Amino acid sequence: MLAFISDFYLFLASVAFISLSGILLPGPLFAVTIEKATKRKTAGMLIAFGHGIVEFPLMFLIFFVLSEFDVPWSVQAGVGLVGGLLMIYMGIQTFRNRNKAGEKYAVSSQDSLLAGIKTTAANPGFILWWLTIGTALVLNAKLFGLLGFSVFAGVHWVCDFIWYTVVAVVIFKSHRFWTARVYQGISFFCVAVFVGFGAFFFSSALWQTISTLI
Repeated sequence: MLAFISDFYLFLASVAFISLSGILLPGPLFAVTIEKATKRKTAGMLIAFGHGIVEFPLMFLIFFVLSEFDVPWSVQAGVGLVGGLLMIYMGIQTFRNRNKAGEKYAVSSQDSLLAGIKTTAANPGFILWWLTIGTALVLNAKLFGLLGFSVFAGVHWVCDFIWYTVVAVVIFKSHRFWTARVYQGISFFCVAVFVGFGAFFFSSALWQTISTLI
């Protein structure tokens, strides 16, 4: 029992770190938050709710669809290999584009809640993340049942909520201090987390494959 609880807490910790690494990557939702936050302090909170309206159904859809099948080890290994490589690739791309963060995304002029919904639903990177990295996390959450998965979903979304709320408040009060150096620091953090967890997912899946075939 203690081992189960310990494993669950370790899993939640990995979810928080991986979620934050994805959240901290400057992208469409981050750009929308910056734009809206210059006008209202609660923009980040509303955008996070809009993001959740799209994300929660997707998370539970993945969980319940996968739970209907006995997922073979080859699929889990494949998810780990692809997801791990994708994380490493995203880390490398983040490093390459660290001086371009936040420059190429158009900002919606609509209400913050709708902006969160539309930006999330239209972002191919978001869908790709859940079909690879996110699916790997869901497969791990499946080991702890529906209750464990629900906690996982809540922890993942709370990371979104806290980050975008804090960013919006900070920018609303002092956005002139949100300099390129801050973007650099965020980017380097994301590089380390993505490459580290990517290597972990990939090596674990590779070891599982080798162990099964031997």
